[in-house]
Amino acid sequence: MAGSTHQSTTEAAATPSVRTALLAATTVSIVTLLIATFELAMADWPLSFVLLGILPLVALMFFGCGLWSATLLIRVRHGGAQFAAPFFICALTLTILAYAPLQQIALQRNFDWHRTERERIVARVEAGDLKPNVDTNENLIALGDDAPNVSAGGNDIVVDQTDQGTYVLFLTSRGLKHTFTGFLHVPSGGDPKKFSEFDDKPPTRLVRYGKDWYFVAN
Repeated sequence: MAGSTHQSTTEAAATPSVRTALLAATTVSIVTLLIATFELAMADWPLSFVLLGILPLVALMFFGCGLWSATLLIRVRHGGAQFAAPFFICALTLTILAYAPLQQIALQRNFDWHRTERERIVARVEAGDLKPNVDTNENLIALGDDAPNVSAGGNDIVVDQTDQGTYVLFLTSRGLKHTFTGFLHVPSGGDPKKFSEFDDKPPTRLVRYGKDWYFVAN
């Protein structure tokens, strides 16, 4: 009877511990996956400075949570499989981080979600309805607050008028020292490497996303 009472007391004390570890592992894992997925979008200035502080903190939290969950495994034999749940969540998260193309999934969603609106804007640029309107940059069009938010860093787009046609860049991030990523619409038969922003250096990333569409980075 006394042994049964002691076991019940131990199980009751263990349950909050498991719940706390499970909640911590789930929360930290979700935050880690969200940051890994949207890291590229968060690289936009000035959020990039915040990201520099957040990334090490989240990595440290995930490592600490994983270590804590690993120590609970020694209690599986007496406390049951519930003590393995937090470690399983951390291990699953680590596997997703290692093998799942999280940023590619986010970029594909961005491309599909805004494609129609971006193509309408491209048509207006080609028709001459939208022209560069920023005094400090002859290739920049500020779409304004009333337009759909289709470009990072203030909803500005970069245009390049060439003999082939018009190149239009919609930014997905804008960093320091004129670094950027974005979706580039090229004229029919156009070469994305001939976009004026790549005159000095070819793109570091160049991925085709559809007819006349490329994801680029400098």
